[in-house]
Amino acid sequence: MNLELISLLRWKKFPVLDHGFVCLVDVMGDDSAIVQAARVSYGDGTKKVSDDRTLLRYLMRHQHTTPFEMAEIKLLVRVPMDCWRQWIRHRTASVNEYSTRYSIALDNIYGIAPDAWRTQSEVNRQGSGACFEPEYGQTLTNNEQQFHRQARELYEQRIKQGVAREQARKDLPLSTYTEAYWKIDLHNLFRFLTLRMELSAQYEIVQYATTIGEQIIQPLFPNCWEAFLDYQLGSVRLSRLDQGVIARLAEHGLLPATPQQFLEHQDPAWTTLERCRERDECYEKLQKLGLINVCR
Repeated sequence: MNLELISLLRWKKFPVLDHGFVCLVDVMGDDSAIVQAARVSYGDGTKKVSDDRTLLRYLMRHQHTTPFEMAEIKLLVRVPMDCWRQWIRHRTASVNEYSTRYSIALDNIYGIAPDAWRTQSEVNRQGSGACFEPEYGQTLTNNEQQFHRQARELYEQRIKQGVAREQARKDLPLSTYTEAYWKIDLHNLFRFLTLRMELSAQYEIVQYATTIGEQIIQPLFPNCWEAFLDYQLGSVRLSRLDQGVIARLAEHGLLPATPQQFLEHQDPAWTTLERCRERDECYEKLQKLGLINVCR
């Protein structure tokens, strides 16, 4: 374990968004600890079969997840409450959050810049589309700032009037920041990062996940991080139906295929469906792999 590196990283606040941050509180284990845990299964006689990096990549590639659970990190994060609601859905972590029943709510609210307001996606009900024009975004930002001031003033007024903190907080916006200690093993952290570093995830949580991954996990677990990028975050998983589409296209010498050829050789279960997310996702996978040629 690189104690000098840990000392440099511990309590260093990496900024995220306008008032947020993530910082390392503690870490247990490193790349070698995961290798050590894996080799318990093999015994002393197999230590020279492969080097540490090769073994780690094998474990990640074949989804042997238990050894990665032998390393843990503990973070302190400051995050807007609406973003935290998504974060806390990852239930495999241990969490202790700042209490606004006990303490005064943090006087930090996440504000959106005029050029950062996003439209609703037309193809993803829970996602964003393109950004509004800055001129219109400025109006949205002005209205937001006014609301934030009023909400904070109302909260502080209630506190001064002696209203219980657990009641006074009820009208604070979800953009109010909260803080929490978050402890998680490396396997479940990679699962979190796989979902939350995806471009389809909400922009705000992508910023947190990317910062955790690149600023903290990469230097602490360099070989694990490399394997994660190669076999999880950067991978394309093909279902049996996806493989069937590729096989039919290849059989007729149609790779790369045109969009029309893709439709002609899609899975039979999709042909009668006007809208089919599974078909759309298959198309995107083939496009990512260079097996769809929209210019042909």
